Amino acid sequence: MLAAAQPVVPLDRQSRFWVDPVGVRTADQVEAAGETLPWAPREPGTSHNIDGKALWLQFDATNSSGHRWFVQLASSGLDRVQLFYRGANGQWVQQEAGDSQPVSHWPLPGRFPAFELSPEVGKPVRYWLRIEHVRVDFATPIALYDQSALLASREREQFLLGAYFGLAALVALVALANAVGHRDRNFAVYAVYVATLAAGQLAYLGVGAQHLWDHALQWNEMATFLLPGISGAAALWFTRTVTEPGRYSRALDLAVWSLIAALLSAVALDTFLASRTSFALVMVLMIVGMAVVALLIVLVWAKGEDPYIRLIALGFLPVLVMAVFPVARGLNLIPASGLTRYGLSIGAAIEMPILFYALSLRGSRRREAQVRAAALSHNDPLTGLAHNLSLLQRLDSAIVRARSLRHACALMAVKISNLDALTAEFGRETTDRALVVTASLLRRAITDIDLAARAGDNEFILLLEGPTTTDNVLSRAQQLVASGLRTPGALPPGTALKFHVAVAMLPDRDLDAAGSLQWLLEGVNAMPPDARKLIRPLNF
Repeated sequence: MLAAAQPVVPLDRQSRFWVDPVGVRTADQVEAAGETLPWAPREPGTSHNIDGKALWLQFDATNSSGHRWFVQLASSGLDRVQLFYRGANGQWVQQEAGDSQPVSHWPLPGRFPAFELSPEVGKPVRYWLRIEHVRVDFATPIALYDQSALLASREREQFLLGAYFGLAALVALVALANAVGHRDRNFAVYAVYVATLAAGQLAYLGVGAQHLWDHALQWNEMATFLLPGISGAAALWFTRTVTEPGRYSRALDLAVWSLIAALLSAVALDTFLASRTSFALVMVLMIVGMAVVALLIVLVWAKGEDPYIRLIALGFLPVLVMAVFPVARGLNLIPASGLTRYGLSIGAAIEMPILFYALSLRGSRRREAQVRAAALSHNDPLTGLAHNLSLLQRLDSAIVRARSLRHACALMAVKISNLDALTAEFGRETTDRALVVTASLLRRAITDIDLAARAGDNEFILLLEGPTTTDNVLSRAQQLVASGLRTPGALPPGTALKFHVAVAMLPDRDLDAAGSLQWLLEGVNAMPPDARKLIRPLNF
């Protein structure tokens, strides 16, 4: 009984089935045979191998609500599905869907085959479903839907799938941009992996047949089995690229390449033979590939060389877990369900941002050394601050600009007056730490238009390009001195950095950049080690 109070009615235990062993009987013949055929109740999770056969399902339904009702088979990729029932005039009403014809020609276009039931109200109608499907056992859930329930279900699925494929496209494009911009091989392979995984899901979920290759029936038949296999090979390639097994064992690296080649070969063989055995071979190799992915992650984790391997492992985990369900379905170990249909998509949606973030962190870490190496031509290698040549060039430009615009800039010389004492008490490592900490404090004391530079062993320069005032310069100097006296965490407990600071407003007299710099350095070095005043203005 179809009533508005129950908008979805599963057909498990409310229908019966019979398998036509040769697949040639017509609806007239099945109806005429009636109870002489060995009908059996369809139980939940029932699976049927119908290669070269036809599965018939029979159920009676009475529409008591007056609404439009539909029967839907919740799987894409079914070869051929037909619905038969007698209309009010006694003639057969026949509807057909499946991969045997374009989705646009289906009675109700969509990812899943769906048919409208008889519009008669209050009268029982007998329905027959005829199903042809090869290479994978038929174990699809079948249910009757009220029109509003079916539309709501389809809209919800389209929204979630749109979000997934939109995320996949965005991640693939950004990964490709990173690969090109930073010449990062990890991002390039990741872009290929995400793109192939999304392509495999387009075929597996029926989205491609619905929206992209509606009339390419032969390609649709191949893509359902071809693209997921290629995405499995791409996953292995990406895992090998990320974990680099060749660092630990050349044999292991060769084994991974061999598995990738074997999987691609099996996919090609399955495309050519299109048999149940060849597809089972692909599924077995997919399981082996999943085990190898887990092994490589565990190997790199155990070696402990990659600080981001835990994050990468966390990214792979959802796909490794959720991929079990569609693979088990491909091997006919479990019936079709929401997890077999959407499990991999859910896992991939969780995986993509995690792996992208992990690759970004790893790429930044690897590029840091390149950036530091490139900066050696104009930066101090220990502190990262500008060296003398860069300082003189900027200072010369600042003085010329200040003279032409008639405003003042400032130059500040900073000396770590207790650096020798720190070295004598704690050693050279603490000295280097003190220099790095000082550089960090100087960076915090300047704005984007200013410059911090290292001018000697324990001497630093701040160029405040201005326009500025004496009050502003003294305020910054006081803040810098105070920040040094606060014990930094990188130094031994109880220690502090004692800064001597000499400041001057520029331009002054006819001094050029080199003369101004020399004047400031002489001024700060002339301050006695036990000076009570730590800030010395030179010309104000």
